[in-house]
Amino acid sequence: MHSKFKSYHVFFIMLIIFSGCVPAKQFEEVQQSAKKCEEERELLKDENKNLTITNTELKAKTEQLQKRIENLQQDSLEKTTKLHAVEIKYDKISKQYNQLQESQDQLLSGNINETKKLLKELQNTQSEIIEKEDELRKLEDNLRAERNKLNAYKKELESKNARLVELETILNRKDSVVNVLKDKVSKALIGFADEGLAVDIRNGKVYVSLEEQLLFKSGSTVVDSKGVSALKKLADVLGKNPDINIMVEGHTDDVPYIPSDAIKDNWDLSVKRATAIVRILMENPNIKGNRIIAAGRSKYVPVDPLQTSEARRKNRRTEIILTPKLDELFKILEVN
Repeated sequence: MHSKFKSYHVFFIMLIIFSGCVPAKQFEEVQQSAKKCEEERELLKDENKNLTITNTELKAKTEQLQKRIENLQQDSLEKTTKLHAVEIKYDKISKQYNQLQESQDQLLSGNINETKKLLKELQNTQSEIIEKEDELRKLEDNLRAERNKLNAYKKELESKNARLVELETILNRKDSVVNVLKDKVSKALIGFADEGLAVDIRNGKVYVSLEEQLLFKSGSTVVDSKGVSALKKLADVLGKNPDINIMVEGHTDDVPYIPSDAIKDNWDLSVKRATAIVRILMENPNIKGNRIIAAGRSKYVPVDPLQTSEARRKNRRTEIILTPKLDELFKILEVN
């Protein structure tokens, strides 16, 4: 039985976004979208955690069933041995009974007292035989019941093993998709590796992290031409992989943004930058809106907590998080 449950890896990619002007109504919609994205991200984490728990529980129950089967097998063996011993004793008593029967026939015309004695022994022997026959039938019934129980547990164990194999197959396929996707994205963006772009796998997801210098000028929510080029190369890869969900997260440093008519604060800046990147990705006709989310995280998810210029540079980023769909896995869990 497969007892290993691979952890569910999911892909995140973050992009740093600063400055852009939107009407108040659209700003509220973007805030609602950001809140929804956060809830969906937490839901996905919970689903991942529940999947791991389910896998662990299945393995534990399978081990319990296996141990119980072993105990039943041992008990069945002991009862079989006892049954064999009773059968041997039964055969011996039957022979004695036959011998006594023969002796009785020979002594019918002999001594009456001896005959009575033999008759009494014969009656005792008959009673013992009946008792042993009853014991033998009970042992046979118990053995039959234990064997039926053992067969039932074996079938249940086979069913659990089949379910584990199916789950592990889907998880292995998902891990394979994640690794292949990372390679494709890395190859497509290889020319930007030295310009503040990194691709890695975290928590079963592919993260494409782009520093501010690659995408935006300071205080702007307009993506630079170099950033547009990188995003379009990424969009080409994502357009050819429709089973990958996309989340764009904008991040800022901890320096408060000076409010303006266009941007109110760091939250506003991170959301608007994420939205600007989403629009560029969706210029690819193969990327539909139902698989992409724009989110702003403001200053609250830093990669470096230090308050230095280098740490703040790292924190001003955008991450694009790529997550494979797990519909097949969720269907199996619902059915079972």
